[in-house]
Formats: sequence, C-alpha cells, structure tokens
Amino acid sequence: MHVSMATSAGTAGRANEDFAGAVPAAVVLLDGAGIPGTESICSHGVAWYTHRLGGTLLGRLSRDDGRDLATILGEAIDEIAAEHRGTCDITHPASPQATVALVRAHRGRLDHLLLADSFLVFDRIGGGPQVVTDEREVAARRVCSTPLAGVPVGTPEYDRVRASCAEALRARRNQPGGYWIAKDDPHAAEEAVTGSRPLRDLDGVALLSNGASRVVSPYGLTDWPGVLDLLADGGPAAVLRRVRQAEAGSVGPAAPVPDDATVVHWTRLPHSVGGEL
Repeated sequence: MHVSMATSAGTAGRANEDFAGAVPAAVVLLDGAGIPGTESICSHGVAWYTHRLGGTLLGRLSRDDGRDLATILGEAIDEIAAEHRGTCDITHPASPQATVALVRAHRGRLDHLLLADSFLVFDRIGGGPQVVTDEREVAARRVCSTPLAGVPVGTPEYDRVRASCAEALRARRNQPGGYWIAKDDPHAAEEAVTGSRPLRDLDGVALLSNGASRVVSPYGLTDWPGVLDLLADGGPAAVLRRVRQAEAGSVGPAAPVPDDATVVHWTRLPHSVGGEL
C-alpha cells in the first residue's frame, strides 16, 4: 500500500477545513463546509468537525471488520454529533458539516462511499479512468442558482439574490429530493453513493475534494486522464499547483474564490485476498 497526499488551504491565515488520512486498507477524505462567523451556532468550527469525524472514521476503519461503509459512517456521524450536541446548535443549517469520500480494500475488492461533491478517480488496468461523484449537490445548486442568471456580478442586486439562492440550497440539505452531507443526522449515511469493484482491475485510486477537482471543471486545465498523468509525474502536489496557478491568474469580480483543496493518491493496491498492503 502506498498513499501520497497533499492539501492546501484556500485562504492564508484561515484553518484548512479539509481532512485526509489513511490506515492499512482504507483512505478517507473530508471536505468541510459551513458559514464563517457562526461561532454562536457552534463554538468548535468546521475544521474541528472534519478532523473529529475523519479521525473517528479512521479509527473504525482500522478495525478491518468488513462492516458496511454506510453503517460505519452513520455511527461516526452520530458519535461526533453527541460530542457537541449539548453545547452547540447542531441542527442549525449553518452548523459544521462535511462531504465524505471513503475507499477500502477488503476481500479482494475495493469498496467506496461518497456523500456530496468530492470525487473518486479509479485508475483501471487496461482502460481509462472511471470517475465517480455524488451529483446531487451540484444539481441542487444549479436549480437554486437559476435566479442569478443575467444579474450583473458585483452589484447589490447580485449579492441579494445570491444570499436568497444560498438559503434555498440550505433548505434542500439532507432532504429527500435534495442532497445529503455529513452533519448531525446519521441517517444521511444511508443515502450515500456506494459501490465495489475487484481490486485486480485497478492500478490505483485518487480522491479529490471539490477544491482540487476544479483543475478539470470549471478551470479546464486538464481532463481526468490528465489528472492521472499529473499524479504519476508529480504526485498530488502537482494537481494543487495547477489549481492555485489558475486562481492566481484570475482577476475581477467574477474571479473564483480559492477553496481548500486536497488530493489523495493510493497505489500499490493489494490484488489478492490477504495480499501485501
């Protein structure tokens, strides 16, 4: 088992709200989300939430007991919710939350789970990359952002409509017909995108947070085969450098706001039951 990773905070002086980690036979990537300035809702903050949830997931995955990934995630969400339910308003829409990407090698297969908009890129032996993501948040965001069409960026009207769109998106969170994310409700784990494939078919797998996946969309700096090439040549840091270069070259009111970005690359997968990790 060989795991390399790189992470980059989107804003200097602000905590990186992504989390990545690995144990033998499993890798975890979380992308934290929340609203700045909401300390009265949760005194701990988004970075605390992602680190606590990520650490709890790693602890449970290290048992290597083969339990269903959604069950493991649900129990971890419930455990962290209990840690700050008594001090924080964890049911508030702006309380800390996180996307989740998990991959685990078990009994000759690679199991995966996705909740919200992180990405998995499977490097298939004898074939191109296969990309898996949870598209429901992007779909909900697209619908909720419709009123912004034609409104000039940088105007008070744009800010007003954008705030209304954000409120509409939050109302769809962890709701049927909307999208699902790790927050306070362990039942969200039951709605995750899951799957499994034979390890013998794979050379590796990459996990990208939403901030890192910008290298493909919307920046269009490369495609998914190109991401695998970047990883092979320069590792996860090479992907992040391309993202930051694109952001540094963008100016004006429509320029993207830099986001925390994290990439994990797992190679030397065990291709047989009981094989070397």
